[in-house]
Amino acid sequence: MELLYPILIFAVLALLIGLGLGLASHYFHVEGDPLADKVDALLPQTQCGQCGYPGCRPYADAVAAGEVDINHCIPGGERTMLEIADVMGVEPKAIEEEETAPVVAYIREDECIGCTLCIKACPVDCIIGAPKQYHTIIADHCTGCALCLEPCPVDCIDMVETPELLEHWSWPVPGTKRANKAESRKASHGVSHV
Repeated sequence: MELLYPILIFAVLALLIGLGLGLASHYFHVEGDPLADKVDALLPQTQCGQCGYPGCRPYADAVAAGEVDINHCIPGGERTMLEIADVMGVEPKAIEEEETAPVVAYIREDECIGCTLCIKACPVDCIIGAPKQYHTIIADHCTGCALCLEPCPVDCIDMVETPELLEHWSWPVPGTKRANKAESRKASHGVSHV
């Protein structure tokens, strides 16, 4: 019987604290920006910082507030930029650093010492390996953020160009660097519009 009273006291206390937290969450609820939520859902969630923001959510908030252009997500590429433009109701823009081809990380396994520092730095978990074992990259999941390069103590990671796969191909948007490159290629090969 003596043990029953402390248990009842703790149960009542827990119930009161739970009710207090429930009421506080109801009265102090902060509504999120639905537009920022939509933009954030389109971003690749790599948290790479290539857009100039510390993660995808701060960038989505800035895009929704109109503080920054829609073309700063390098890993998302042109497809993500087009989807964001559609959600925001604005004209598409060229991706900022589209001068270079898309890249993925490649580990030279014979030089890898298995330190796992690259695994810890990868925001999308595309590096597999175990301590003191060779590591490798799952190229289909790599976004090319290059965050794994700096922590590697033996510099055995390279960024290599990825071939444009048919399932990732889309028509170039007029006015973007990709469309301009396609036009210059056509002109150099003597192809003209009909």
